[in-house]
Amino acid sequence: MNILDKIIIDKKREVILKKSIIPVSQLEASVFFGKQTISLSQKLKESNSGIIAEHKRRSPSKSIINNNFTVEEVVKGYEAAGACGISVLTDGKYFGGSLDDLLLARASVNIPLLRKEFIVDEYQILEAKAHGADLILLIAAVLTREEIKSLSEFAKKLGLEVLLEVHNQEELEKSIMPTLDMIGVNNRNLKTFEVSLDFSKDLASQIPDDFVKVSESGISSVEAIQELKPYGYKGFLIGENFMKTDNAGQAATEFINQINQ
Repeated sequence: MNILDKIIIDKKREVILKKSIIPVSQLEASVFFGKQTISLSQKLKESNSGIIAEHKRRSPSKSIINNNFTVEEVVKGYEAAGACGISVLTDGKYFGGSLDDLLLARASVNIPLLRKEFIVDEYQILEAKAHGADLILLIAAVLTREEIKSLSEFAKKLGLEVLLEVHNQEELEKSIMPTLDMIGVNNRNLKTFEVSLDFSKDLASQIPDDFVKVSESGISSVEAIQELKPYGYKGFLIGENFMKTDNAGQAATEFINQINQ
């Protein structure tokens, strides 16, 4: 069993437990539930840099990346740097995140927030909305076409945008549907953790122009972004590159300034 399979088994258990503790009515009563969402896809279309900066404490492949920042410090730094949006990891067991991180981020900034999570149930989409997210991530590797359809339709009903993550042509082909806003290509194989920009390059021409193209993971230089832009990518998700520094906001500022030169 690979790490992704383990995460999904744990996630399904976690959702069952949470459903037994916090009713849907409580999530719907959240102050953020009726909030107008901010479109990340629109911001990416209008941006020169296209940076989606990530708040990530640790990962299964790297263990602890950085525990020294508060969520507020990181997200305010990213917003000041000119990031188009912020990805907030909310998985606790493997990434050290929580829904509180999303809530704190929402209270701190006014740019689009992605709930970065292993979504397997509509309940998690309600949680995302209740904690101030503007969009959700769906991972094609762990969902069937029917699940992608029903979960993305549910998100759209709540006014959330959908970023679908794929890693190969098979995942892309099963996933393309009108309820998606952005298609992200993960340059890291979630089963082996191998990283290569070739994954983004190889799939670019297969992604219809109706969707904003996003390249995720393994992007650590401005040169990598310049390499990917001719392939039609408008968004670039970067986490570890900023989080591993002493000042994530400052690192993001310098990076975005380099792109805009």
